[in-house]
Amino acid sequence: MMRGVMLMMSAVTLFVVMQAFIKAAGRVPAGQAVFFRSFFALPVILMWLWIRHDMRDGLKTKNWKGHALRGICGTTAMGLGFYGLKFLPLPETTAIRFVTPILIVIFAAVLLGETFRKVRLAAVLLGLCGVLIIMWPRLTFDLGDMAMIGVIVTLGSSALAALAQIFVKAMAGRERTVAIVFYFSLTASTLGLMTAPFGWVMPIGVEWAYLIGAGLIGGVGQILLTSSYRFADASTLAPFTYVSMLWALIIGYFWFAEVPTLTMLFGAGLIIVAGVIIVLRERALGREETAERKLMAQGK
Repeated sequence: MMRGVMLMMSAVTLFVVMQAFIKAAGRVPAGQAVFFRSFFALPVILMWLWIRHDMRDGLKTKNWKGHALRGICGTTAMGLGFYGLKFLPLPETTAIRFVTPILIVIFAAVLLGETFRKVRLAAVLLGLCGVLIIMWPRLTFDLGDMAMIGVIVTLGSSALAALAQIFVKAMAGRERTVAIVFYFSLTASTLGLMTAPFGWVMPIGVEWAYLIGAGLIGGVGQILLTSSYRFADASTLAPFTYVSMLWALIIGYFWFAEVPTLTMLFGAGLIIVAGVIIVLRERALGREETAERKLMAQGK
């Protein structure tokens, strides 16, 4: 289990560094950043497949529609997230994106018919209160206020990321994880490239390093994230994703001179508490279901 925890913490740390690289290359349009982030992750993923001797069977799929839907939602979420980084501090965007697991609970109930229990409902409401607290100072309702636009697009990114995870959940058990990762990167690279006619810029100097580095780091992070689930349950690993908030605060302060407000920290705290409640509740329900299956097996 400890190995899985270490892999998860390493993955979320790399994802924060990746976002910092994209933010540092803020002159580059979001669509172009999506292309670099996705295209330069592909060699890392293919190398991983080669090392695992999985090049022939790892990318087989029968669900092209599922991959396409996940790819479109996930790519749009990535693009909106990168766009939001241009207008908001790194810790604030990280905190808002913590709402994704909470939205997954809502979407799973609506789209997959999963039971919306009282504990889940209370946690969801608590998490949404945290988001509202973070957003409140930004809600000027001035269309020229770029900070408010940053909040809106980041929240939209979180919602689409949650929807993408629902598509992944629907494919779970039928599609190999590495295929889901590869085809998402391929789709995102293609869609990112299609934004070129709408305005790309030639990277200069260190921007090349930031953009290529974001892709390579993102690819390694995705592999570490995927590998972590081989050594521990998702419910065990989920709380450790909040380590990204600590790294966002550190990197935001020392790299971008971003000082978090007490309001933002309080709202982030509520979202994290809500997420942990959901995780603990899901773990308890999982144990109950396992115990029930054992009793049924014994009864037979």
